[in-house]
Amino acid sequence: MSFRFAEPRPRRRPSLTPMIDVVFLLLVFFMLAARFGQEGVLDLRIAGGGGTAWEGPPRLVQVEAEGVRLNGQAVEGEELVEALRSLVETDSDLVLIQPAEGVALQRLLDVMALLEAGGLTSLALVDP
Repeated sequence: MSFRFAEPRPRRRPSLTPMIDVVFLLLVFFMLAARFGQEGVLDLRIAGGGGTAWEGPPRLVQVEAEGVRLNGQAVEGEELVEALRSLVETDSDLVLIQPAEGVALQRLLDVMALLEAGGLTSLALVDP
């Protein structure tokens, strides 16, 4: 009786395709889940319901689609900050902002950014 051993099979190399698929799926997941920029934060207080009485001259900025009004008088861009400077004692004095009906949010944010760039830090939003 003679025994014959089977011929050794060539070694199979493991397939890398499933591992590459998993890596690409993880890559896509993390790309979609990642934040690509820091989101801006808008510090905003809603005016009204306060228990303290108003002190000082009125400081109402009305934001309209075409322009801006300060206490009912039309003003332009940088003039707004200069006009408000004469109405506030300190930069932390409250300035009320009232958007008109239908004003774009970006327009409101632009006016608020202009006021903050001018150093006025205490802004409050009131209903139209």
